[in-house]
Amino acid sequence: MSFALYLLGMIIVICGLAYGAYLLHIPPQWIGVGVVVLLGLGILTGVARTRQKDPPS
Repeated sequence: MSFALYLLGMIIVICGLAYGAYLLHIPPQWIGVGVVVLLGLGILTGVARTRQKDPPS
C-alpha cells in the first residue's frame, strides 16, 4: 500500500512539472523524455524505500 501511495505522489509531482514545462513552451518531445525519466526514477526509489528487509538467517 505504501508503494502505491509513493507512486501516486510521484505521478502528481511529474504531472505538475510537465504542466510547468508546457507553460514554459518546452518542446513536447522533451517533456515526454522528462516524464519517462522521472517515472523510472520514481519507481526505482519507491521500490527501494518500501521494500521489506530480509530477516537475518
